[in-house]
Amino acid sequence: MITKETLDAYWRDNRILMYVILLIWFAVSYLAAIFASSLNSITILGFPFGYYMGSQGSLIVFVLLNYFYSMKMNELDKKYGLEEE
Repeated sequence: MITKETLDAYWRDNRILMYVILLIWFAVSYLAAIFASSLNSITILGFPFGYYMGSQGSLIVFVLLNYFYSMKMNELDKKYGLEEE
């Protein structure tokens, strides 16, 4: 049986992880677009950084965020004894 304190700690850690990932998502989605003209002074693979983030960079970050979230949730599940059997 899992105690209420364990579940509360699990969900607190889960919310913290979710907020961090959402903050990164927001920064990549919106701040990169807002500051695209300033970011264009940086060149990556011959392309302006603002263009690169819009075309490929943000997609790569989103895939990595999904992978990171999956790995961290597996760790949290094991830490609190909630992993699948």
